[in-house]
Amino acid sequence: MTVVGPFGLSVRDQALEADVQAGLAAVEAGLLDATKSEVPFITEAAQHLVRAGGKRFRPLLVMLAAQFGDPYAPGIVPSAVVVELTHLATLYHDDVMDEADVRRGVDSANARWGNSVAVLTGDFLFARASHILADLGPEAVRIQAEAFERLVTGQILETAGPRDGRDPVEHYLDVIGGKTGSLIAVSGRFGAMMSGADERVVDILTQYGERLGVAFQLADDVLDIASDSHESGKTPGTDLREGIPTLPVLRLRARAAASGKPEDLALVELLDSDLTDDGRHAEALRLLRAHPALEQARRDTVRYAQEARATLAPLPECYAKAALEELCDLVVHRAG
Repeated sequence: MTVVGPFGLSVRDQALEADVQAGLAAVEAGLLDATKSEVPFITEAAQHLVRAGGKRFRPLLVMLAAQFGDPYAPGIVPSAVVVELTHLATLYHDDVMDEADVRRGVDSANARWGNSVAVLTGDFLFARASHILADLGPEAVRIQAEAFERLVTGQILETAGPRDGRDPVEHYLDVIGGKTGSLIAVSGRFGAMMSGADERVVDILTQYGERLGVAFQLADDVLDIASDSHESGKTPGTDLREGIPTLPVLRLRARAAASGKPEDLALVELLDSDLTDDGRHAEALRLLRAHPALEQARRDTVRYAQEARATLAPLPECYAKAALEELCDLVVHRAG
């Protein structure tokens, strides 16, 4: 059993390990090539987060999905580069919107160069992803366009908030289905599709990616509250400080409204106060870490990961399927 990739997946077959390692190495080279510009400053900014590392979760999923067809087909690595470039571009934009100072253990691009450079660098990465995508054919372009529309729609819905009468938790799950699930679903779809896998297999791996993507984001929500900066690669409670609703907070608000317990209402009041104050922010983190709402969010993460795992049932038993199942376990483990 060998650990493959920054995400920490263990692979029990040497041939699969070799394929995945070679694929991820090719993706890394492709990312560096795609982020080069004739303008040295653009190269520096565009490669800032590439060189900072990352889990490469989406390319890993592309490589594993490709095992259900021809894993050496020419479109697999470029499609993995596309999804990772798209993901990286959204990080530049997200950090501007969240006013984040740290990303992947380094200064965020907006903290280092300002918001304008960060936004434009994200746009540059989108452009480079589109350039690669054009060579993969009109169907790939359509799939990516639909996913990108869902991603942006999810971001807009998050910014706008739930409409009157809508359950905030249901609204939030729709948001992250678009913001995170859509691109991870495309990762599974591209890997299977580019490898020439059967259409039924392509559909299964798309559905798997969608559910796993939601679980992945929910695990991040838990990490934002429960982890330290060494574990998560960004400042703990970043979303909390900026007033961005995440599942633990939404679960807390629902419990407070239903129970009316003074301690719950007091914590909600604290969350609604100015959390740019370090003392209040630290106290909010401490109380949330001990609150049942955090454990409820963990259970939600487990449920989506289990649904992703169950989606794989019709696939033939093989090492790639076992690795995809283990990814579900790894996502749950991240949430503690």
